[in-house]
Amino acid sequence: MKIEVDKRGYYGNFGGAYIPEMLYPNVEELRQNYISIIHDEGFKKEFDQLLKTYVGRPTPLYYAKRLSEKYKTKIYLKREDLCHTGAHKVNNTIGQILLARRLGKQKIIAETGAGQHGVATATVCALMGMECIVYMGEIDMARQKPNVERMRILGTEVRPAKSGSKTLKDATNEAMRHWINNPVDTHYIIGSVVGPHPYPDMVARFQSVISEEIKWQLKDNEGTEDPDYVIACVGGGSNAAGAFYHYYDNDNVNLVCVEAAGHGNETGESAATTVLGKPGVLHGSKTLLMQTEDGQVVEPYSISAGLDYPGIGPVHAHLFESGRADFYSATDEEAMKAGILLSRLEGIIPAIESAHALVALEKIMFSKDDVVVLNLSGRGDKDLETYIKWGKY
Repeated sequence: MKIEVDKRGYYGNFGGAYIPEMLYPNVEELRQNYISIIHDEGFKKEFDQLLKTYVGRPTPLYYAKRLSEKYKTKIYLKREDLCHTGAHKVNNTIGQILLARRLGKQKIIAETGAGQHGVATATVCALMGMECIVYMGEIDMARQKPNVERMRILGTEVRPAKSGSKTLKDATNEAMRHWINNPVDTHYIIGSVVGPHPYPDMVARFQSVISEEIKWQLKDNEGTEDPDYVIACVGGGSNAAGAFYHYYDNDNVNLVCVEAAGHGNETGESAATTVLGKPGVLHGSKTLLMQTEDGQVVEPYSISAGLDYPGIGPVHAHLFESGRADFYSATDEEAMKAGILLSRLEGIIPAIESAHALVALEKIMFSKDDVVVLNLSGRGDKDLETYIKWGKY
């Protein structure tokens, strides 16, 4: 199945650019220039060099022996948790800061949920000497305090979003408002494959280095570039888009997405968009989102500050509608237990986002010869307080 964005910014029935008139010049400037800039030899050389010497790529593809023994199959972990700043987010912020600089922007804004995208944005702004403001929900600021302080140490102003659920959705709303009021000198580094076109495609391209590496690393380990399964957690979906990118059109590779079910999909406290959502427009694109009968956004919930988003990226909405990817949901309890299990079996404490992906290992019947690649998108340092409060270990 061919999965690619069309000229209007759509993946199948989802995507586009639903934006206020004030933002049109900014988004149009990006749309007209991002492809030519990304393919420029000078850009590619600088991007690749920073990924290698600053981010620490390639990240290892680790054969998880004890985890494989437990699930009686061959499981590899793509170690994005070993990137500088602790997650895959920095792949995208490196790309976007280089793009912003070539577009002549002087200031950067961003939104963040778990704080990893905020830290990655603050990091590259410090690297490039650019002014940075990050919007973060007030609740997320409290539960991800170490990341708030990291951003501040790096010289970034962290502004609380105090409306709505005071989480990622509201931080995104505030960042959008800021951009509307400062359209000329400011670039908005969106952290996931969400927002108006060209953001979903652009972010996916920057994250595609993940699956690019998986292909040659798997060839070295297994003699084939193609795993039987690629598994990733999905909030907005940038780590999944990166891990899936070079496999979209290969129907022999099963793509598996795991969303956050919170306290359960029947409880009203969940963030499982494909279970509870329907088509609508959120943050500039048509996608699947959780909403009431009259179109009001339903507040999401997850123990993971990075997965409590009421929608998914348009590419994932298309993967779901077309049947190209399988979608599962994991409750808080399932995810936390999976995170502890990985810690005990492999000595790796995962981010709670990534722990949701691990739950798929319990829900799929693998054969002993299957090759499974699970994208470990972040490390658990930022979530220690949540692990401690949960306490069942």
